[in-house]
Amino acid sequence: MRKLDRMNPLTSIAAAAMGMAIGLLVQFYLSGRGHAPFVPPLSLPVTLVFIAAVLLGFGIRLRHNVSKRTRAVNPFHAVRLLATARAGQIVGGLLGGFGGGLVLSLLGRSVPAPVASWLPMLLVFGGGLTLVICAMITERLCRVPPGDDKGEETDPETGPEPADQAAFRKP
Repeated sequence: MRKLDRMNPLTSIAAAAMGMAIGLLVQFYLSGRGHAPFVPPLSLPVTLVFIAAVLLGFGIRLRHNVSKRTRAVNPFHAVRLLATARAGQIVGGLLGGFGGGLVLSLLGRSVPAPVASWLPMLLVFGGGLTLVICAMITERLCRVPPGDDKGEETDPETGPEPADQAAFRKP
């Protein structure tokens, strides 16, 4: 089987660039029509941070169970957590970039926007960034430690194999 490495950080950066472009286009469309700028609800950044915390909590619990061998680890749960962490990186980049694009569109105005307009946009940017960082940490926590292979050697260049390839071999 082929080893899978960590997700390329350029994927998150590309998602953030696309989100920023979408945020700018939304604001330019609304200002061209004479409407007020789009202000995201405060529940969006709260939800992003909540998802990041839950994802990180599951990653820490998985790492604890693997390293301490307290309980048997279901390999399918580990693979699902890895897939969720990778999806979190993309979604966090996209929504964080969207919030950044919304804020960026307000910077070019001659009259500064009120705090009630730009603060939720800035919070969405921060929530997306938090989700990306927590998802990257969780993806790192889903890797099997080097000593768990029982006779098989790990490649020194790539490090321990990812959870989706190791399937947490039984002792």
